[in-house]
Amino acid sequence: MYRLWLTFAQTTTICLAALFVVATLKPEWLPGTPPAPPELSQAPPPAATGARIAATTYSDAVRRAAPAVVSIFTSKEVKRPRNPFMNDPVFRHFFGERFEDEAQRAFSLGSGVIISPSGYIVTNQHVVEAADEIEVALSDGKKLVAKVVGSDPETDLAVLQVDAHNLPAITLGEADDMKVGDVVLAIGNPLGVGQTVTMGIVSALHRTGLRINTFENFIQTDAAINQGNSGGALIDASGKLVGINTAILSQSGGSIGIGFAIPVSIAKQVMDQLIATGAVTRGWVGVELQEITQELADSFKLATTAGVLVAGVQRGSPADRAGVRPGDIVVAVDGRPVIEPDSMRNLIVALKPGKTTTLRLKRGDQNLDLRVNVGKRPAVRRQEE
Repeated sequence: MYRLWLTFAQTTTICLAALFVVATLKPEWLPGTPPAPPELSQAPPPAATGARIAATTYSDAVRRAAPAVVSIFTSKEVKRPRNPFMNDPVFRHFFGERFEDEAQRAFSLGSGVIISPSGYIVTNQHVVEAADEIEVALSDGKKLVAKVVGSDPETDLAVLQVDAHNLPAITLGEADDMKVGDVVLAIGNPLGVGQTVTMGIVSALHRTGLRINTFENFIQTDAAINQGNSGGALIDASGKLVGINTAILSQSGGSIGIGFAIPVSIAKQVMDQLIATGAVTRGWVGVELQEITQELADSFKLATTAGVLVAGVQRGSPADRAGVRPGDIVVAVDGRPVIEPDSMRNLIVALKPGKTTTLRLKRGDQNLDLRVNVGKRPAVRRQEE
């Protein structure tokens, strides 16, 4: 009897111990017990890493750049057509000169960016085109009269100057380092509501073929740009200037998220020349360019459509003297690849007249390197470089 009792006690003890272990380590095995919640990996608080601050505010960038962005108010005289009754002497006898031509003034609004503490401001050429009065309003409300130093219709850029010193100039960035997806901020005076900052990303780079300007190499962004933003600043997340806002695509006239800015690299080339000489001098070789379609690539037995077909060569031009022929295919300028006509045009006009450049050509089965002495670009010719 004693042995039977000892066996029962030992069995009970073992069962209770097993139940305790199961209840402690695997309670979900017991009937009626809810499963334990899964273990989660908790991220550190945002304040510990600083990620929350970097992702939710660009106030430092705006604080650095905004004082250099100005509003530009322009006006010009517009005359009414002469009243035809003024040619009648009887009519003039009774009504005198009250119906003589009356001048009206047309007003427009834009933005600009201070690029030098000594008073130089860059903006769009279309903002100040034909204006006879230009007033600049600084971010602190001070207003100054401005004059046009020079303008360049082919890139739609102009440089103004005001009689002031120690102005808050913006810091220039590197547009060539921009990538699709980078955060950008647009600063300007849209619709005259006052200085406004909008945020977006770089939607695309090197946009061409829009027929907005003669020379195009736009940064595309979805940061809201509206009327009055033209000539304003497109800045990166650190507050450096990467572009000059210039145009939008819209059927309504308002922003739909497709805006374009001139890269700061192009703006700097233009404004340096405008400040120095009041005009822009560009390179020219004298060839008519044509895009290579898939049909042309097949007919020339080309592996790709990259490159530009020389459709014509102006007689006596630098290209003619160097031996370039119609039917040649240009694949590189000074070792830089040519993708389509706009890319070659931008490469050529960036060259200094008098410089010697090398054109890499395909002529039938031959690959040729021709040395061309770059000339000075004549009057605007959209189809010829």
